[in-house]
Amino acid sequence: MTDSFSIDTTKTALVVIDLQKGIAAGVTEPHASADVVKNAAALAAAFRAKKMPVFLVRVTPSADGKDGLSPSADNAMKFSARSADWADIVPEMRQAPDDFVITKRQWGAFYGTELDLQLRRRNIDTIVLCGISTNVGVESTARDAYERGYNQIFAEDAAAARSAQEHTHSMQGIFTRIGRVRTTKEILSALQ
Repeated sequence: MTDSFSIDTTKTALVVIDLQKGIAAGVTEPHASADVVKNAAALAAAFRAKKMPVFLVRVTPSADGKDGLSPSADNAMKFSARSADWADIVPEMRQAPDDFVITKRQWGAFYGTELDLQLRRRNIDTIVLCGISTNVGVESTARDAYERGYNQIFAEDAAAARSAQEHTHSMQGIFTRIGRVRTTKEILSALQ
């Protein structure tokens, strides 16, 4: 993007979707998972330095697994056995004591969690979104955020999907309609 934009550091939070060991270990496109984590970690560090809220969202079923979604679908998602640390936030995110960890049980980070409550109590009206997968957890969260009236900035290179096509469709076909798509570098620059 060539136009400039600013970020109100008093009303903006970072929301990182599913950068957890079991998901970040997968192959992603068009950005490698390691690059997504590196860029998200840079954003988190900058937000923390400015005393801006950082929300680390992870997904996992409850211990009995009965809250996992399993409606009939032509291409249903299949889950294999999960390791004990599957839902742990990746260490590269350098989780800080002041970070908020939100555990969700489905794709989107708003439904059934305290994310909206915690954002509103801090007077947040803008969120910077990133994570894996662009077209699943990030997009579901983005659609809910839009319907709740949040301004959104999408960190294009701090997100990825299982295919470049899925990532591009979300970034260009959906996110440009409900927010602003920027690079990590552009977002970091706007925080200065």
